[in-house]
Amino acid sequence: MDYHRGTRPVRWPMKGRTGAQVRHMCDTVVIRDRERGGWWFAKNSDREPDEPQFVEFHPAVRGDPVTTLKTTYLEIPQVPDRHAVLISRPSWIWGAEMGVNEHGLAIGNEAVFSRRAGRHEPRLRGMDLVRLGLERAATAAEALAVMTELLMTHGQGGPAGYRNKRFAYDNSFLIADPREAFILETAGREWAARPVTGDFAAISNGYRLHTDWESAGGGFEGGDFAARHSDRLTTWIAGAHARRCAAEAGLRAMTEGAGPSFAALAALLRHHAKGDGFRRGSNHDICMHWGGRWRPWRPSATTGSMIARLSPEGLPQVAFTGRMTPCINPFRPARFDRQWMTHRFPRELVEEGWAIHARAARDPAYRRQRRAILAEQEPALFAAMEEEAPPSVLAARLTGLETALATC
Repeated sequence: MDYHRGTRPVRWPMKGRTGAQVRHMCDTVVIRDRERGGWWFAKNSDREPDEPQFVEFHPAVRGDPVTTLKTTYLEIPQVPDRHAVLISRPSWIWGAEMGVNEHGLAIGNEAVFSRRAGRHEPRLRGMDLVRLGLERAATAAEALAVMTELLMTHGQGGPAGYRNKRFAYDNSFLIADPREAFILETAGREWAARPVTGDFAAISNGYRLHTDWESAGGGFEGGDFAARHSDRLTTWIAGAHARRCAAEAGLRAMTEGAGPSFAALAALLRHHAKGDGFRRGSNHDICMHWGGRWRPWRPSATTGSMIARLSPEGLPQVAFTGRMTPCINPFRPARFDRQWMTHRFPRELVEEGWAIHARAARDPAYRRQRRAILAEQEPALFAAMEEEAPPSVLAARLTGLETALATC
């Protein structure tokens, strides 16, 4: 299938389509590291294929005299002290699809489809809540409290699409730190949450908390949270259950095998149920490929990916792709360092990713060659990250990998 005209993904026609027809489909996972302690966190962000998504570092702030903050749609009170964060965000959104802060707190959100009216009213976006949680909380429990308080105070809503402003949704979240993790699900101002009690958890684009929640608020009076809110048809079309099952199967295999690692989680984020994503792709793929203008039920593409090791000691080890389509692009080490992030995650990465995807969509040999180079050379980069190698070593291995990929 020809996905592109030139290098940028084609902007598909919106006329005659409802907001509900254009869906953003993501997958977020956490897994406990039984051998070394801590947790691992990973996410694929699936958005409109031509939406730029930037990876950024924002340093800690202490004693900020500014008292107000303009989020994507709302102006809310600002706090004077904020934590340093690494985030990946759509270019037009203040908040973040996913991120990690200096204390090893990681958060990612998912679109969930409720029957609630009023989703288009401008409020906080779910991505705003992700970034607010990262900036204002040091632990997962603190983030849960911060995010639910903001949700109950300001609500959630507003146009959620890059081009399709008729699209809106509610949100679920995975929140993790080196010690614990939580699932948070929302509909309007209502919310329910529970801790992750097993060795892993996955969320896709469907409600999964029924009566097993342990805390709730925002007007939710009890009972089955998913049954109360879920739009089952939209959730089914989005393939949420199938992708969550695929993610859980991969996580279970890790717990029964060698355990979590950058390589294992990268493989999970590159999952295709059938084919290689460019051919025979579906909404069951964790690595999502846009279905093209003639397959409107598959309107999303993975435009950014993140893996983080939340270690009990020291800073988290984090990697982002900075480009769309993780199955043909490397994960790049990220650091809480402005100079590193400026050099390793320039804005040009987005357009490079479009060009790489455009060629790969037309040339099966090209994508096979890129995948072969990733399989051969990326493990050395991952090993350096897990060994907490010096920045010079990380830079050299990333440069070597990118140089090899450029020869394709």
